[in-house]
Amino acid sequence: MLNTIPHIKHSDKNNFFLLAGPCVVENEKLCLEIAEKVSKITDKLGIPYIFKASYRKANRSRSDSFTGIGDIEGLKVMQKVRETFKLPVVTDIHNPEEADLAVSYDVDVLQIPAFLSRQSDLLAAAGQTGKVVNIKKGQFMAPESMKFAVDKVREQGNNLIMLTDRGTMFGYYDLIVDYRGIAEMKKTGCPVILDITHSLQQPNQSSGVTGGRPDLIETIARAGMATGIDGIFLETHPNPAEAKSDGANMLPLHLLEDMLNRLVEIRKTINRIDTIGKF
Repeated sequence: MLNTIPHIKHSDKNNFFLLAGPCVVENEKLCLEIAEKVSKITDKLGIPYIFKASYRKANRSRSDSFTGIGDIEGLKVMQKVRETFKLPVVTDIHNPEEADLAVSYDVDVLQIPAFLSRQSDLLAAAGQTGKVVNIKKGQFMAPESMKFAVDKVREQGNNLIMLTDRGTMFGYYDLIVDYRGIAEMKKTGCPVILDITHSLQQPNQSSGVTGGRPDLIETIARAGMATGIDGIFLETHPNPAEAKSDGANMLPLHLLEDMLNRLVEIRKTINRIDTIGKF
C-alpha cells in the first residue's frame, strides 16, 4: 500500500512507517521546521515518512481552545510542506464535504478521527476519493468492530485503508492500550498503526485541558513494535509546552531521533524472529 502514496520513500526497507508532525497547523514556519527535521532523520534511518498535521481541530473540550488558522490557510501550509520536501501528507477530515476539499490541496492520506470512526457518510466520502484512508479506532470501540468501518470504505471500491489504535477509555480520565487489539485489527488485512502519543492522553480533566504521560511514549512504542505494528503515529513539537493543542502528550522534537534509532533496532530483531517461523 505504501507504494501507492506519492513521494513515499524507503518503502523497500522492511521497516515500520511513520506519521508524525504537530497536532495542528499553527503556522507555516513551524510545520516546515518539523517536516525538515523529521524527513532528515527518517532518510538517515530508512523509515517511510508521512507528514502529519490537522488543518483544523474540530474536537475540542472547550470552546476557547485553538482549532486552527483557517481551513484554506491550513491546507495551503500542508501543500507547501508537500511541495517543499516532496513528502506525502496526512490530515483529519470531519465531514463528507471536507474529503474533496482536502484532496483539492493534494492531501495524500485522509484520516478519520477516532470519535468519527462510525460515521458512515464520512467513511464513504473518504473512500470515494480513491486516496488512502487512515481510520483511527474509536476510544469506545472494540478492535473487532473496526472491520465494519473498513467495510464502509471498501464498499466504495477503495482498498487503500489503514487502521490506527489510539487507546481505549479506562474510566473517565485515562486510556489504556490493549495490545491484543493489534492482532485483531490485522485480521482485516489492513496495515495497523499505533498512535503512541494520543494513547497517553488523560482526557476530560476538570480544567477542560487534556493531560498526558509523555514520559511513557517510548514504552508504548517499544511494546507496539514487539506486537508487530506496521506503523507509528506520533505528535512532536520543538517546545510542547508552547504547542497550541495537545502539548501535554507530545514528544519533544529533539528526542525523536534517538527514540527512532532504538525502535529501528527492535524492528530488525522482530524481522529476524519472524523469519524463524511462527508457532
